[in-house]
Amino acid sequence: MIQPTFLNDPKLKKLKEVLLDWINATLKAEHIVVLSLEEDLFDGLVFHHLLGRLANEHVYVEEIAITTEAQVRKLSIIMEILNDKLGVTEETAKWSVSLIHGKDLLATLHLLVAMAKRFQPDLPLPPNVSVEVVSFEVSKSGIKSDKHTEHITEGQSNPDKGSSDSVSEAGKDSEKQDLIDELMLLEPHKISAFKQAILHFVNKNMSPLGLQVTEIEKQFADGVMLLLLIGQLEGFFIPLYEFTLSPSSDPEMLHNVTLALEILCDRDIQVDNVDAQGIVSQDVKATLRVLYALFKKHKSR
Repeated sequence: MIQPTFLNDPKLKKLKEVLLDWINATLKAEHIVVLSLEEDLFDGLVFHHLLGRLANEHVYVEEIAITTEAQVRKLSIIMEILNDKLGVTEETAKWSVSLIHGKDLLATLHLLVAMAKRFQPDLPLPPNVSVEVVSFEVSKSGIKSDKHTEHITEGQSNPDKGSSDSVSEAGKDSEKQDLIDELMLLEPHKISAFKQAILHFVNKNMSPLGLQVTEIEKQFADGVMLLLLIGQLEGFFIPLYEFTLSPSSDPEMLHNVTLALEILCDRDIQVDNVDAQGIVSQDVKATLRVLYALFKKHKSR
């Protein structure tokens, strides 16, 4: 996913504007108007007509695909032809049917830029457009996370000052918010995917105790699961007299969570912007911050 703060980068906004204008100018005669690159391209209709206009390639597929199955089938046919025209394979392309249909902005931009360079090389695309990307991969062995800079358009060997400044400013803005703040600005399905990845990590490490977490906010609110998880990950046993194993009141829960945060501090696991009351109150951001801090340290487990 693109770091949300980079969505406000002037260079990225300009690129989206140029691509929108180009699409609408190309399809004007067909009375097709695109208002959003994120929302209007996923079903294959626009790419179908662009392929006909730009490459004189008329693909005989259903004009309007309503069901998800029909949309994916239509996109698959169109993308196969497009990839052939662009000289890429499924393995080398920075886009795919599932990403385009999933309204992935980065994949959509990569595909449109490749089409513009191939079919209309004189289109004045803004140079040196880059964004910061965070990716998560869930597998049987655990979760991998990665952060890197993705280049969408190329430019001069010495990028202009405005480009450097805009990316730099976006990076500074990104540092002001942690990953969890940024995550909560994204679409619900991306938030859900992140939570599922964290759950996968938690349950993998709690399974030796015969325990499973299904609701992040609720099951960590009393501090018991959190203390047990910390003990599992850090390799020590927390004496039962140090906390309440079956808390029945807010003060008991607060004691447990406060103890957990103190242990994290003692183990040099930094958790910023979190207080015990937030977790007891089932604040999802507070809980995710703690779990993500543990994940970052122990993600190879």
